[in-house]
Amino acid sequence: MFFLQFAVWGAWLPVISDYLKNDLGFTGSQLGWVRGAMWLACIVAPFVGGQIADRWMPTQWFLAAAHLASGVGLLVAAQQQHFGALMVAMLVHCLFYAPTMALTNSLCFRHLSDVDAQFGSVRVFGTVGWIVVSWCLTFWRWGQAAPVAGDMLMLGGWCGVAMGVFCLFLPHTPPPERARSPWAFLDAARLLRDRQFLVFMVLAFLMSIGARFYYVGTAPFLRDIGIARSNLPAVTTVGRFAEIAGQLMLPFFLVHLGIKRSLAVGCSAWLARSLIFALCAPVVVVVGSLALHGIAFPLFFVVSQMYVDRVSPRDIRASAQALLTLVTLGLANFLGVLLTGVAIDALTGADGATDWCWFFLISCGIMAVCVVGFLVWFREPAKRAG
Repeated sequence: MFFLQFAVWGAWLPVISDYLKNDLGFTGSQLGWVRGAMWLACIVAPFVGGQIADRWMPTQWFLAAAHLASGVGLLVAAQQQHFGALMVAMLVHCLFYAPTMALTNSLCFRHLSDVDAQFGSVRVFGTVGWIVVSWCLTFWRWGQAAPVAGDMLMLGGWCGVAMGVFCLFLPHTPPPERARSPWAFLDAARLLRDRQFLVFMVLAFLMSIGARFYYVGTAPFLRDIGIARSNLPAVTTVGRFAEIAGQLMLPFFLVHLGIKRSLAVGCSAWLARSLIFALCAPVVVVVGSLALHGIAFPLFFVVSQMYVDRVSPRDIRASAQALLTLVTLGLANFLGVLLTGVAIDALTGADGATDWCWFFLISCGIMAVCVVGFLVWFREPAKRAG
């Protein structure tokens, strides 16, 4: 499940900024809006996916229908080269795909006997899927005499269709039998009354904004420092290979660091990588720094999902994951990509060259605040909710 879930996303997300900026000639703001379609959809997703899975429909059925529709949306987007049409097609894809991100997590949590010990070794297959599809895109590009417009979107679309069919064979996951309220998402939102949960959400919100500078800027930045277009998908998997080790070591980190320090270390790895980018280090150092993703991603984003699962009552856990999706993948990432688009336009001169140093320094400032915040204001959660 996780292999295909992230193959869909990994096909297009790492390299679409380069495609939009350098192949289609989109402005930074247009680039931000296209990439922001996913995060705009994540604002709507919690009111759809979590509510349906927690109250009305088996999770695997919803996942199947949503992935089939999202895959078709990407296939249509691959044929578009004008901003308006491409934006509409991406919105269709994202509105169906966004709810599935929280629901694959909640389905997995429902069927694992020991989430803390087992989730890392299961979630790592999402990273493997991301790597495999990225290398498939590189091999495809090597075999083409001329670039294929929208190749990353086309590949992602067919992965989405495959995922839709596969979801029909996932374990049966009906809504919880004893739900206290018909409005699961509202119950999940009440978790914000807890001061520690609120502190976590605020810092996760800021961290997600800072992370957008990496996700939006890395592909065009790598092109500008000399990485060939055909090699971009493969080069970006340096971080994903390291992520496999990080995912498998999650139980070790959680035992020896706990949730609080794991989150702080994850933020610190993001900060270190952004600083290396900002200093415009030699190409080999920049590419090597991508391996910090192996610490940053699992220790922040995956541990965040595990923290929310730990502190949420059982009958609203799908909606609690959807709340995390709303705050981080929705509001924060949408604002983040718009901010990065504005930053690219502001820092790009008449000659078309972008000042990547100042671009990534903005990210460094945000992430430094998050590191301090988790160390000073956030406390280790005591135990899993009943």
